[in-house]
Amino acid sequence: MSVEGDFDPDAIDRAREEVQSGSLKARCKALYKFTRPHTIRGTILASIAGTVRALIDTPGALMQANWGTMLPRAFAGMLALLLGNAFIVGINQIFDEDIDKMNKPFLPVASGEMSKRFAWLAVIVSGSIGPIIVRKLFPPLLFQLYSFGLFLGLIYSVPPIRTKQNPLLAGLTIATVRGFLLNFGVYYAVKDAVGAAFRWSPKVSFVARFMTLFATIIAITKDLPDTEGDKAYNIDTFATRVGVDRIAKGATVCLFLNYIHAIVTWALSRSGSFRLLPMVGGHAALAAMLLTHFRQLEPDSIKSVKLYYKRIWDLFYLEYILYTLI
Repeated sequence: MSVEGDFDPDAIDRAREEVQSGSLKARCKALYKFTRPHTIRGTILASIAGTVRALIDTPGALMQANWGTMLPRAFAGMLALLLGNAFIVGINQIFDEDIDKMNKPFLPVASGEMSKRFAWLAVIVSGSIGPIIVRKLFPPLLFQLYSFGLFLGLIYSVPPIRTKQNPLLAGLTIATVRGFLLNFGVYYAVKDAVGAAFRWSPKVSFVARFMTLFATIIAITKDLPDTEGDKAYNIDTFATRVGVDRIAKGATVCLFLNYIHAIVTWALSRSGSFRLLPMVGGHAALAAMLLTHFRQLEPDSIKSVKLYYKRIWDLFYLEYILYTLI
């Protein structure tokens, strides 16, 4: 069966045939791929890290919390975030079907594993239930931010606005949703749940800056493996403008400077604001990993380019582990 990122035509054909034969397992696999698992992992890690950070930053929260109420609310919040994620990546696949047949033929709408009708059903259900959960269980501010995130995800893919056609707007859209709204929203929700007032602590301010820039880089590097299809369908990206090699170099430099920014933040902060080992040692280690990944990149090899992009996401995941430790 074809998997996320699998360009094997035989595997894709077999997956489509299994779905058409009525296999429930194959249909569930197609739905799983429809949610873009690498983005789901990022959402889950952001939720867990933000929750842990908020609880650590609130003295007495672990002992005084009403876990019978908080845990179901936390799981409901996680579900709402995953549904929002599915709505955004799902509607993108619907409107990018023709482009994805060239760039990402393993995706279920492009491969034929999932019909347009079912894809629309999944998007409508996700885009309806998610806001209902947030409206019922969380403060009005979070409902407004959640709705704004869905709106940004909508106009990213849907004509006539379709911000993905402009590399600057596309980067700002993804950076706002995955960099700021997600991390701020989770932290704010947990603070509200434990009855503590929100305030911009040094750690929260840092991660909001750091992850917003990181998400911007992800927004730019995600187009590196897709230049052929983007050119064919007149999708203007930085990769189609200046080439894979230059964008990879620029992205690596920007991420490296982001890690330097983390170390400088520790150096300029008041004593005790951050822990030395994770803030300096952890970010130095991740910077070294970044440079190693870049040195292994072969810009003319689509397999190597995809691996470089995957490793950018791996570094993104690892940052959330540091977030709970800094």
